[in-house]
Amino acid sequence: MEKIISYPISVIYYLLFGLTLVIFHPIQWVCLNVFGYQAHKKSVDYMNFILLKCTNLLGTTFHFENIEAVPKNVPIIFVSNHQSMYDIIAMIWYLRRFHCKFVSKKELGKGIPSVSFNLRHGGSVLIDRKDPKQAIPAIKGLANYIEKYCRSAVIFPEGTRSKTGKPKEFAQTGLKILCKNTPTAYVVPISINNSWKVVKFGFFPLGLGNRLTFVLHKPLAVSEYDFAELMEKTESAVVKGIKF
Repeated sequence: MEKIISYPISVIYYLLFGLTLVIFHPIQWVCLNVFGYQAHKKSVDYMNFILLKCTNLLGTTFHFENIEAVPKNVPIIFVSNHQSMYDIIAMIWYLRRFHCKFVSKKELGKGIPSVSFNLRHGGSVLIDRKDPKQAIPAIKGLANYIEKYCRSAVIFPEGTRSKTGKPKEFAQTGLKILCKNTPTAYVVPISINNSWKVVKFGFFPLGLGNRLTFVLHKPLAVSEYDFAELMEKTESAVVKGIKF
């Protein structure tokens, strides 16, 4: 029954979602090229706020826990499991004061209104999953960027989205590069739950009535741990917070 009801609702949702991306594409361009970084960031923040409001049509709600525990005025590396694109939309808005930048696959850097523009010009990095050598300097550049400006990087070490909520094994390379080149950073593990349920039928129709939760765990100072211990603590915190 849920799937049947979702068909017409999903059509309306996608129309509003697409319209938002199209409208904000020129707004982003003007903000960046006329007013600079801060204006561009604001445009991206509010675009994602509207995208979140569009999900209310689906009965989707979002809840973040422990944001107040994230250190301020230092670089942050958010390390999270990954279940759907709604993870990213929610993080951009709810964690907006930390200026989140993402490690994304290069395919997202073209062809998607607003999204591709922001990934190319907003401070995130695009990597070629088939070319590990290209990814290393790109991630290192992101690390240097957040270290210099006290902003944040978001990395999903699973490498791809979980379709059932069950976490995949974490890859170490990306996080290791970030930690090595951001010595003053704090790693903040995040456990995401129920995001996968929005796309449990695929991208159409969408799941209805889901409460997405994002639990931010205890920040870990990069300088206080060797990488093996930091990786173990980070992955353990994320996995323990996932309900599947």
